Amino acid sequence: MKKKRIIIPIIIILLMALLVGLCLYMVTPVSNKNTKVVFEVKKFEDGYGMKSLISELKEEKLIKNETFTYYYARLNKFDVKAGTYILYPNMSLREIFNKISNSKNAKEDTITITFKEGKSMRSVISTITSNTKITEEEILNKLKDQEFIKSLIKEYWFLTDDILDPNIYYPLEGYLAPDTYEFKKDASIEDIFKKMLDQESEVLDTYKASIDKSNLSIHKIITLASIVELEGNNLNNRKHIMGVFMNRLNNGMSLGSDVTTYYAIQIDMYERDLYQSEIDDVNAYNTRSAQSAGMIPIGPICNPSKESIDAAVNYLPNDYFYFVADKNNNIYFSKTYSEHEEIIGKLISEGLWYTY
Repeated sequence: MKKKRIIIPIIIILLMALLVGLCLYMVTPVSNKNTKVVFEVKKFEDGYGMKSLISELKEEKLIKNETFTYYYARLNKFDVKAGTYILYPNMSLREIFNKISNSKNAKEDTITITFKEGKSMRSVISTITSNTKITEEEILNKLKDQEFIKSLIKEYWFLTDDILDPNIYYPLEGYLAPDTYEFKKDASIEDIFKKMLDQESEVLDTYKASIDKSNLSIHKIITLASIVELEGNNLNNRKHIMGVFMNRLNNGMSLGSDVTTYYAIQIDMYERDLYQSEIDDVNAYNTRSAQSAGMIPIGPICNPSKESIDAAVNYLPNDYFYFVADKNNNIYFSKTYSEHEEIIGKLISEGLWYTY
């Protein structure tokens, strides 16, 4: 009986120690990273409350456990305030709630805008006009402002005179880094473009040495990266696709990429099928035309992700000349046109061919 009386308190002490240790773990930072997270706290109304807020904190990887955080917030009676805050993964639970419980910490004079990967300048323009008071006309006029564009060329090493070509639709196409940004509410279009170019500089600086050693100019690499972005869906197949493009270029073949033809006619991919006249059309972007043999389009067709830039710079050499995707975005590579046609026939017969 004495042993039992001794063991039970020990078990209770151990359990309490475990519980305390778990609580201490839960309130510590998720990581030691100081990556900035722009976090919006909405007003608690229409079904949005503490649980919704905590779920969003978990999605942003700022907390470790939703249930613990909920009871922690309730126990400490935090009164969070609506607003946009700058948070970091290396903040403790108390630091996070102390910050979002004080409206003075909110960035009320800023707006957050997300520019998605693989989107063209038309989408960028639409995103800017939807989130600011800047008009489409203002943006287009700024893009046509030669003095402004030339000043950017002087400021950013990766912008070259290639973007001044009058046949290019938008001179900054391909160079505005996709990301989530925080801007002042009264930011000008120049402010927005420069912040996106600053981010692009950070991305491209990583690859500058490799680009300098390449047989391709930075403009051609970004152009190919933009095509690879839309043709592939992960780093591995994008690297193989870039290998295919290099094989075709080195053998005097056209790239044969539909995505360039869509960009040439300025309609979104998969909106409809291409007409034969559009495929055959000779222009600076279309790579389906026989006249485009051995040529790279005049400029990028979207703003590529860092992954696609990496694929273009560090592509995988192969002996493929063709590739095709099924409706599930699986990509099939082939060495000859007959193999390519055979794969297409198989996809059609198996109901895997994409139809509009």
